[in-house]
Amino acid sequence: MIDELRLGTRGSQLALWQAHAVAERIAGTGGPSSRIVIIKTSGDRLQEAPLSEIGGKRLFVKEIEDALFRGEIDLAVHSSKDMPALLPDGLTIAGVLPREDPLDAVVLPQRAEGSGLRAHQTALSPQPSALTTIDDLVSALGQTPSIGTGSVRRISQLTRLFPGARFTPIRGNLDTRLRKLDEGGHDALVLAAAGLRRLGFASRISLALPVEACVPAPGQGIVAVEIRDGEARVQRAVARIDDASTGAALTAERALVAALGGGCQTPIGALARPVDGDALELVAVVVSLDGGTAVRGHGRGPRSEAAAIGAQVAAQLLRDGAGDILAEAQRAPVASGGIQP
Repeated sequence: MIDELRLGTRGSQLALWQAHAVAERIAGTGGPSSRIVIIKTSGDRLQEAPLSEIGGKRLFVKEIEDALFRGEIDLAVHSSKDMPALLPDGLTIAGVLPREDPLDAVVLPQRAEGSGLRAHQTALSPQPSALTTIDDLVSALGQTPSIGTGSVRRISQLTRLFPGARFTPIRGNLDTRLRKLDEGGHDALVLAAAGLRRLGFASRISLALPVEACVPAPGQGIVAVEIRDGEARVQRAVARIDDASTGAALTAERALVAALGGGCQTPIGALARPVDGDALELVAVVVSLDGGTAVRGHGRGPRSEAAAIGAQVAAQLLRDGAGDILAEAQRAPVASGGIQP
């Protein structure tokens, strides 16, 4: 019996929420208690630099994986969308928590006396809570809004809705991002709905973007637990909390990214969802950086064939021209705005 698990995580608000959720679930199912070990990653230390210039989202997991390899921690907890499609040899995803809302969410500024918001922001209509459709959003923001996001996937898709928008990277803890928005730094933010909901900010969601408008990042909304291969005792502890349906969805999405040869710095959206009991449906998109070209794919099959579904949809995308889009995206110069995850 393991007396205690050493659980490695980043120290951000959301990362700590995820780590404590995993620890509580393991203990709640009769497993060992966990000691949270906070590991500062390169991505955390370089808060001001665009991710494209410092190596992409891989920098949010590398130091934690290094600690796993060195035996300093027993398991690592990640937001699965931060993980590369191919894990280092010797590491594996041992389990996942049930998926939270996977969609992207638009957040508009809160209006408050003395907030200092720009005049045209305070005049926005309708109120954020009144937004129900994409048309409402376009009407509220106009054609040239300032939108806070550094995600190339979001930018490439949202450019199709807002050709004149200005997109600006925004990093830091969630409350910091929201404060900057409310102080007038942007007309809107686009964030993962999962993070907003998990940290108690669901009321700030002005509109959840439908998949037809913005396909989310592969793995978005999924908390993944990574361990060393061959650690049977740790594997058994994590297996107690593994959600099979979510795991199958993640397998399909990661298989698609791997088959496309894409990483965190490519404009790929993918979302797998359970349908009709034990079936799985996968939708995916690859969009050119300027938003001008979008290739969409769709697949469906038994949950037990999740990896094959991902590979099949990737093959469909490649047949329809996704390879050219991805090649062009990889050639895009970082200095001119570059590719950001």
